[in-house]
Amino acid sequence: MQLKASGPPTLDLRGSPKKIGFQHGMHLQKQIKKQISVYEEMFQFTSQISWDTVKDHSREFQVTIQSLTPDLYAEMEGIAEGAGLDVLDIVALNCRSELGVALFTNVSDGCTSVSWKKSENSRILAQNWDWTSLVQGNLVCMSIEQAGKPKVYMVTEAGIVGKIGFNSAGVGTALNAIKAHSYDTSKLPIQVALRLCLESTSVENALKTISSLGGIASAQHILVADSKESIGLEISPQGEVVCIEEDDSGLITHTNHFVANRSVEDHIVHPESPIRLDRVQEIIDDLIDSGIHGGNATPALLREKIFSDVYNAPQSIRRQEDLTRHPTMRSSTLFNIIMDLDPASPKAEVVIGQPGSGVESSVVTIPWA
Repeated sequence: MQLKASGPPTLDLRGSPKKIGFQHGMHLQKQIKKQISVYEEMFQFTSQISWDTVKDHSREFQVTIQSLTPDLYAEMEGIAEGAGLDVLDIVALNCRSELGVALFTNVSDGCTSVSWKKSENSRILAQNWDWTSLVQGNLVCMSIEQAGKPKVYMVTEAGIVGKIGFNSAGVGTALNAIKAHSYDTSKLPIQVALRLCLESTSVENALKTISSLGGIASAQHILVADSKESIGLEISPQGEVVCIEEDDSGLITHTNHFVANRSVEDHIVHPESPIRLDRVQEIIDDLIDSGIHGGNATPALLREKIFSDVYNAPQSIRRQEDLTRHPTMRSSTLFNIIMDLDPASPKAEVVIGQPGSGVESSVVTIPWA
């Protein structure tokens, strides 16, 4: 187990679910408590709801997580114990997307995701992750090693068990939040579902796992890929999953609205999301016309040409803070990740901060030394 001081923390965890959670909570106690403070302020500002009320709303999810994914619930118990917190604090963090997407309808969200076929047996999976900059100091690069499962590498928020990343089997996940009021506490929170995908041995295995457990609690888009295929999953709490397949160029692009799933009646489309989706496709079309394809698209080129783009700023692919808004509502790009899902040696490059801005951190390579 290592905790590095320079750049984003890199935390290596292994053992039983409870031990993994305890290590997580013990080493990231300060960051987890800061996370709770951020979301406490966010819920209070947007919905006039206290953190204690948020925890009460999380009790039904607690039952669901404990029933459907007991190992991940044990991990949450360990996080709480290691951080000196109530387990409901950790459950609430891990279902904040469900409560948040339902309640934070005035948040102008971001996140732009791309998968690109390199060859018949290799894929690129990449995204900018956009959210309030108040959580940037609480991001962590984490590895999780458990017997009988692929080793997981992810960039996550302190206290949250699943997010964006890949595993040693070459399965990767990217996420686009979808705005809708509806959610279902009998289904799994998206953060838990992402972790299950990251514990899968293939895209097919990930889909079977999510389906067998009854689906996802909120409207979301997961872009899941392995070396042989990428699939965009437009998920609704009603249980319907609409799959988006690679186009003729081996591409899937997505932002923060459904493009195929029509099952959620209260789906909210912010005007900037279709603009970003059109823009990322336009950039990639230009790259293809210039002779670039998935096989020769380097991480540096993708960061420069796609993920640094500021068309329609501040609500651009490289999102910038709107200083006229409340601090909890100022969504901006907090990191960029570009994964190479080569089955022999899957890896990723991560930039904490805004790629191409001149103030981003150095590139973090995953796996790290």
